[in-house]
Amino acid sequence: MSRIRQLSEGTVNRIAAGEVVERPAAAIKELVENAMDAGATRIDIAASNGGADLLLVEDDGIGMSADDLRLAIQRHATSKLPLAGGEDDLSHIVTMGFRGEALPSIGAVARLSIASRTREGEASEIRIDGGRVQGPMPVGFRAPGQHGTRAEVRELFYATPARLKFLKSSRSEDLAIIDIVKRLAMARPDIAFMLILDGRKALDMAAEPDLMDGRLPRLARIMGREFGDNAAGVEAVREGVRLSGYAGLPTYNRANAAMQFLFVNGRPVRDKLLVGAVRGAYADFLARDRHPALALFLDCDPDFVDVNVHPAKTEVRFRDAGLVRGLIVGALKHALADAGHRASTTVAGSALAAFQRQAPSPFQSPNIFSAVREAAPSYAASLPMSVRMEEAPMEAAANTPLGVAPLGVARAQLHETYVVAQTADGIVIVDQHAAHERLVYERMKKALANGGIARQPLLIPEVVDLDPSEVARVAGRAAELAELGLVIEAFGPDAVVVREVPAMLGKLDVKGLVRDLADEIAETGNALSLKERLEEVSGTLACHMSVRAGRRLNAEEMNALLREMEATPHSGQCNHGRPTYVELKLADIEKLFGRR
Repeated sequence: MSRIRQLSEGTVNRIAAGEVVERPAAAIKELVENAMDAGATRIDIAASNGGADLLLVEDDGIGMSADDLRLAIQRHATSKLPLAGGEDDLSHIVTMGFRGEALPSIGAVARLSIASRTREGEASEIRIDGGRVQGPMPVGFRAPGQHGTRAEVRELFYATPARLKFLKSSRSEDLAIIDIVKRLAMARPDIAFMLILDGRKALDMAAEPDLMDGRLPRLARIMGREFGDNAAGVEAVREGVRLSGYAGLPTYNRANAAMQFLFVNGRPVRDKLLVGAVRGAYADFLARDRHPALALFLDCDPDFVDVNVHPAKTEVRFRDAGLVRGLIVGALKHALADAGHRASTTVAGSALAAFQRQAPSPFQSPNIFSAVREAAPSYAASLPMSVRMEEAPMEAAANTPLGVAPLGVARAQLHETYVVAQTADGIVIVDQHAAHERLVYERMKKALANGGIARQPLLIPEVVDLDPSEVARVAGRAAELAELGLVIEAFGPDAVVVREVPAMLGKLDVKGLVRDLADEIAETGNALSLKERLEEVSGTLACHMSVRAGRRLNAEEMNALLREMEATPHSGQCNHGRPTYVELKLADIEKLFGRR
């Protein structure tokens, strides 16, 4: 007798629901996406006890009739999947949802009620209690003439107690709900969002007047006002794929990658490709343990991307991932180059805040004029030839008009470390070592680009043992690695042999480098480690070759430093993401002294 049996429909539905509704935040995501697809201009969301007791999503979208409600709770019933030649077309998806799984999945594990009204019709409500359906039935709906949908979920997972036990604390679930609502709100600044948690307003964002122009204000509301003040615009198009958004200046960096967001055709996604591309674009500017903040929006033909990869629809697969990565890296580098020597405004803001918090008494105030006189640019000590500034206009301080030079005219050197320059509307304080480190580094990069990477043959080729899959990945990138000075080839099924290495790396742990490369390629599909090591070595050399703190500079040297900074891209930050200068506007200085 056969022991195989067909599972009941209720059991099948509850199992399937586990893939779609993993936690309260997942249910919120599905319901809000439905509201967005329905053309809502305002979406109100509420939750209590981390969403375990109540989830509520209310919108002003097009609404549903009683017949629509009856179909909407059926598995795999949707209005969003287009038809092509009489067949459902999974390659041309332009909506947030398309599977028709969310409502029946939620209804299978909770007590779900949906009330809706179209613009011309009557309001109806349908209820699903652990998979059991009641209705639809007529119901009163908000104010007369209003349309839209109200979805209410109570006792989530009551029908699957095992899943209920695995919910995290109410605080953790609230944070997950906030995160998903923020991501959806970032994608659509033209929609107003309100989120209430346990009766307290957690988010309240009015609709921005324009989808594109409203992006930065909405991002600043969510990512912080300082991001809005320190973001560079990103805009690029390649082969029909358009990238836009905003990227934080390198000096505005974070300890983790939590403030990096990617949206594909308006859909918030998490993709390893973004992590690798961002690291590659910012490799010149940030230490490996620091991360930029950014929000990027990728728009492409729906045929170019597969969103049907995971039931949660948070992962996508691109038809040409290499094109997308190249587009992101190129666009970010271009945006950072356009930012020029601009540094984070938060640096100056923090400095002013520190002044205001620690304003000394008149009896403790240092004599500024004496300090300037003592530090006046009258030093004759010159730099060694190996670290002299490149040829730049040696404008004397007395002869340089203040309005001509963005970084001003050098007036003093303080503590043999900081150059103080006067601008047309304020002052600039330059960290001479950090600034010159960046300048030297950029010269070294240029030399590398012009002359190529010199190789050094190994006297005895190094054999590195790897897994067969790692051998295939590394050997498949051999041509690219050779361009970087690393000559490598497969050596049997479970090893590679390294014959030449970049000469500038000097003494090198070849095995460690190759294994790191294998891990890097597996994680991101990109050979970044070698480039990063070259850049790290360049940065170290630049650091040692640069003018040090504690060295006295004369007027010509200080002004030459300022002029070269103005002419060098990315001179607003050193190789580790720290600012090379701080600018204080005259208005800010006047506030410190009560003149404003």
